[in-house]
Amino acid sequence: MGADVVAFSSTRHGGCSKGNYAAFNINRYCGDSEDDIRSNREALCTMLGISDDRLIMPHQVHLTKVAKIDEAFFLLNAEERQAALEGVDALMTNLKGVCIGVSTADCIPVLLYDQEKQVACAIHAGWRGTVKRIVMTAIEAMTAAYGTQPQQLKAQIGPGIHLDSFEVGDEVYDAFQQEGFEMAAISVRKEKWHIDLPMCNRQQLIAAGVQPQHIKVSPVCTFQQVADYFSARRLGINSGRIFTGILL
Repeated sequence: MGADVVAFSSTRHGGCSKGNYAAFNINRYCGDSEDDIRSNREALCTMLGISDDRLIMPHQVHLTKVAKIDEAFFLLNAEERQAALEGVDALMTNLKGVCIGVSTADCIPVLLYDQEKQVACAIHAGWRGTVKRIVMTAIEAMTAAYGTQPQQLKAQIGPGIHLDSFEVGDEVYDAFQQEGFEMAAISVRKEKWHIDLPMCNRQQLIAAGVQPQHIKVSPVCTFQQVADYFSARRLGINSGRIFTGILL
């Protein structure tokens, strides 16, 4: 994405969590051991060269709230910070040395980077967030807060469930159709409907003004590559989460 930014998605490897959380999980909202989470966070922060309080993750709820991580956020106490991150599905910041990120295990993580304004954004786009066009909401928030021009953005769509594996019920298909998505471009009928979430988010990025050549899509399907990446559809919801982060 650029020489002055670090962007990454974690794998299942290298941590100390156990069972369906094995081995690298830093998400506190999925039932893993607090001690293991702490150890894994320490390892990641050491690798990134930041302190633990500079590793920021929201408590996601599949809506479209975008939170701004600024100097005022770091003046809050721990309880107030947690409250500020509650019900948030995207984070944006222009602070250097702060790693913002989102947790996924089949949902689609999207990272945005504005090199000109030196702003980063991390977005959690599950199917509900995708239907609600959270990517477009996040870009609007970056424009309002920092003066970001969408055509200047670079975007990375991270590891998530892909078309072949994302089988959905008619109600999910209907939700996309009712919101005006071009279904022929993002879905296919097999025994049930399958929806292409990475493609759907790519279309939203382009509709928001991001240049197609500035969008990269991870080839990783979490459902297919469960040995390396967490997949809630394969492991159940009581399992670890991929952390997709960006650090200016």
